[in-house]
Amino acid sequence: MKVTYWSDYACPYCYIGETRLRRAIAACGLEGEVKVEMKAFELNPDAPYEVVGPTIDRFAAKYGLSEEAARERIEAISQTGRDEGIEFNYATTLNTNMFDAHRLTKLAHALDNTRFEQLCYEAYFVKNEVMADHGVLRRLAAEAGLPEVDVDRVLGSDEYGADVRSDEREAHAMGVHAVPFFVVDDKYAISGCYPTDEMARVLEKARGEALAQGSAQGIACGPDGCGF
Repeated sequence: MKVTYWSDYACPYCYIGETRLRRAIAACGLEGEVKVEMKAFELNPDAPYEVVGPTIDRFAAKYGLSEEAARERIEAISQTGRDEGIEFNYATTLNTNMFDAHRLTKLAHALDNTRFEQLCYEAYFVKNEVMADHGVLRRLAAEAGLPEVDVDRVLGSDEYGADVRSDEREAHAMGVHAVPFFVVDDKYAISGCYPTDEMARVLEKARGEALAQGSAQGIACGPDGCGF
């Protein structure tokens, strides 16, 4: 079985959704039987490479909220993450461009390494790292076990940039405008951050080839913002 999902490291629901997917796979006893492939979907391809301002201010401006209301909504999302066992610190994230992180993710995939993905999610939402910083990316890559020479080559070039853009074109061609977006065995779609038990239901029925082709809808993030 294969699960392909589009995601961005700046998307809180992507981190939560990916965590729920892993739990659903475990609940179904499918560890080792499911290949999970992350594909790139930048929520803001034009994001700056340096931190411009605090997340609460950016969130309030995007949704037209007061600072207090923005803080409450961010905390609600963070609590959803904490309920999944993640030490979620959304309010203090340092938002920057994610393109190079996605390019290094492609290198990791070429080396059959999925550890880098987990470290990137954690770096942004738990440790509040600046993900456009090449020093940060090199450290995460080293921790994931990616060869230093390969990491330096990618960061010093435009390697894998076309692959990232290809993922995004594929998503848009499919009508995907918000993430996370999961596709099971190229047939069954789960759009958004769906509950673990519902994701498990899709996996179970996909395994038994008993699920009628269709999709499920959960909360997600798009270029214009996240649902609540």
